[in-house]
Amino acid sequence: MKPKILIVEDQFIEAKSLNVILTNAGYSTCTIARSVAVALSVIEREKPDLVLVDIFLQGEGTGIDLGKILHEKNMAFVYLSANSNRQILDAAKSTKPYGFMVKPFRAKDVLIMLDVALYLHQNRQPAIDAGSSAKKKPPTALPPELSQLIGSSPKFNEVLEQVKMVGPIDTSVLILGESGTGKEMIAHSIHKLSARRFKPFVVVNCGTLPANLIESELFGHEKGTFTGALAKRIGKFELADGGTIFLDEIGELPLELQVKFLRVLQEREIEPLGGKPRKINVRLLAATNKDLEEEVAAGRFRIDLYYRLNVFPMRLPALRDRKSDIPLLADFFIKKYSEEKKPVPTLSRKATETLMAYDWPGNIRELENTIQRNIVMTSGAVIDQLEIPTSRLSITLPSTDKDRFKTMIENERDHIISVLESCNWKISGKGGAAEILDINVNTLNSRIRKLGIQKEIIARKS
Repeated sequence: MKPKILIVEDQFIEAKSLNVILTNAGYSTCTIARSVAVALSVIEREKPDLVLVDIFLQGEGTGIDLGKILHEKNMAFVYLSANSNRQILDAAKSTKPYGFMVKPFRAKDVLIMLDVALYLHQNRQPAIDAGSSAKKKPPTALPPELSQLIGSSPKFNEVLEQVKMVGPIDTSVLILGESGTGKEMIAHSIHKLSARRFKPFVVVNCGTLPANLIESELFGHEKGTFTGALAKRIGKFELADGGTIFLDEIGELPLELQVKFLRVLQEREIEPLGGKPRKINVRLLAATNKDLEEEVAAGRFRIDLYYRLNVFPMRLPALRDRKSDIPLLADFFIKKYSEEKKPVPTLSRKATETLMAYDWPGNIRELENTIQRNIVMTSGAVIDQLEIPTSRLSITLPSTDKDRFKTMIENERDHIISVLESCNWKISGKGGAAEILDINVNTLNSRIRKLGIQKEIIARKS
């Protein structure tokens, strides 16, 4: 039997529409409530399994006030209102809802959100033993599609459980986390667990696309649409038709394109430049290392798009927060880059301690690059002296071998830092680093993140 749902919504038409969607899908519904007082009375009398709560209601009290009570009662609930005020967002989030739904509602979005919310609620409840002490569920075995995901720390196991849960559900996923934490690999793993796994998986980095070409790259164009359009171009969304599209650094998407992007999510259709609208069938996975709520509050990211993307948010832990996984990852990368070396090198205790002592601001990507570089430099069976680039070292680690040649990545990083320092860390505009380096601002910001350049670290070392 499907769960019972309570709708708390003061707008009659929207409440009725939600009720029709739920009953058509086989859910039982409670008496619709239009105020906090009525909602509490219905909860006491009809005992729903999940509550859909609008933020602004009739009478005294708001949906956030009701959310606080629902959280105390350990009841699952989802907010319905889409408000871009940062204080309201923060207040709503503090009540620990299982999601937000933006109006107007589409039946498919509502039903997916319910599935996600009920799953999260069930899996966040601690199992109670005979002595009434809380225990965490042990992680279940990984399916073969996730065998490339390395780690066994508690925080990473939480991510794996989320991947297993959301993979088969055909919903959008927003993957959050610092640069280098493996967001693209997680997205690919979600695709592998979906019914779309035999269809295309298309990756787009929004941060590296020139601003004047983003629309053409995403949606395509017809021949002769603009100067230089010598042939028809198929956009990334059409290439991904039937499969999954992964938009990395989605926080870099210009506001004017966010409207078109929202249409893709709502209407499932694209409109190539110079062409006619056409239906597509894609699953959207997105990632960013930006605080999208901050971007919404600042007016740089649309609130309705944020909620469409944020059906199932996943936050990947930084490597410094899952340090017990470092030896496992290091061993994986040693084997990966030692195919031609016999025997495969091993890390000495001293080298392992060096890995564990470092904070890894560049996360897994930096660890992989470090291992690859040291494999090339090692001729023996043991990696005893592990070298981490001095420009990235924590101040607690001594530098060694100062006369060695720098890699191309290190030279690029040092050059960008030098230019940034020369213009007082101004990135865009006249006299900014992007102008001096003669590259797009979005591209420069992307390189800064990927190279782990941080002003405070550089300042501390100078």
